[in-house]
Amino acid sequence: MAREYPWHRRRTCAPRGRAADPGEGAGTLGNTGFGPVGGGYPPGVTSTTDQQELFRFLEDRFACAQACTECARACALRASLMDPDGTEEQELVRRKGIMCAEVCDATCRVLSEQNCLDEEGIRVQLEWCRSVCLECAHVFDRYPGTEDGAKACRECAQACSDFIATLV
Repeated sequence: MAREYPWHRRRTCAPRGRAADPGEGAGTLGNTGFGPVGGGYPPGVTSTTDQQELFRFLEDRFACAQACTECARACALRASLMDPDGTEEQELVRRKGIMCAEVCDATCRVLSEQNCLDEEGIRVQLEWCRSVCLECAHVFDRYPGTEDGAKACRECAQACSDFIATLV
């Protein structure tokens, strides 16, 4: 079931070189995060219900980032165990594992840092991660001993799908 979060469509970061609040200027704390927060944070979050939805959104985002981290770890480990001078199948497993680890790591960073990406940018990153994870899982399925890596890839792909559903 998709959750609708009213604040996540807004871009909460200001363009480079400008304060987040046009009213901020000299003599204020600027965009340091130490000034007074009016009207809720993110903007528009004021009621208890909105705060609970924000907590659920952040929990969903964290769960996805955590699945991406686990997948990156499993894929990097699997890739490191493959012989670089091995068969074509071993080389394919190694390349897919490295690619999946890199994409999952990048996705985790997008989800865990305040990087100012809008909803569409996050959605594109999540869809890319999901696609690469599923592709990697299919390659891992064909090679014995890679079951844990394939499982981590599928769990990450599912977490990405679940979080994409909250961005609707």
